[in-house]
Amino acid sequence: MQTQQPTILILPGLGNSGPEHWQSIWEQKFNFTRVQQADWETPVCADWIENINNEVQKHYAANVILVGHSLACTTIAYWAQKFNVKIKGALLVAPSDTEADTYPPGTTGFSPVPLIKLPFRSIVVASTNDYYVTLERARHFADSWGSEWVNIGDAGHINSSSGLGEWHQGLELLKKLE
Repeated sequence: MQTQQPTILILPGLGNSGPEHWQSIWEQKFNFTRVQQADWETPVCADWIENINNEVQKHYAANVILVGHSLACTTIAYWAQKFNVKIKGALLVAPSDTEADTYPPGTTGFSPVPLIKLPFRSIVVASTNDYYVTLERARHFADSWGSEWVNIGDAGHINSSSGLGEWHQGLELLKKLE
């Protein structure tokens, strides 16, 4: 019996993910689908979660894996809280702390970070030197969300600046959700 390939939805964070970001590389190389947002610079949480929900509804939800980076991790938690859709899973990379003093201004409705158990399997990936979240807070999010916890060491915000390229370790974590 052949199993259906999962539907992978890429969810960038604040500012979107540029061409050198592992999310963009994955999207191009593996034909994953990016969830588009109308406003990447000054987003409104309610708009972002509606866009996620609209995209998930285009697919068989139980086969969907969300791949969120930074602000998208918080957005996914808000989406789960509002819609409670049972998807296949979520890879939550470098969840930014929207309650921290270091978080950039300009976002609306992303605070406080929802501390709910997600209704699907998830993996939180964090770095020891991420400017946008302390390791302790990232671990707290993972514990609250009921997520598997992965600390990848010094990798900054796990973005283009981290120089990860295709980020093979991330692909291996994604396979765990398939």
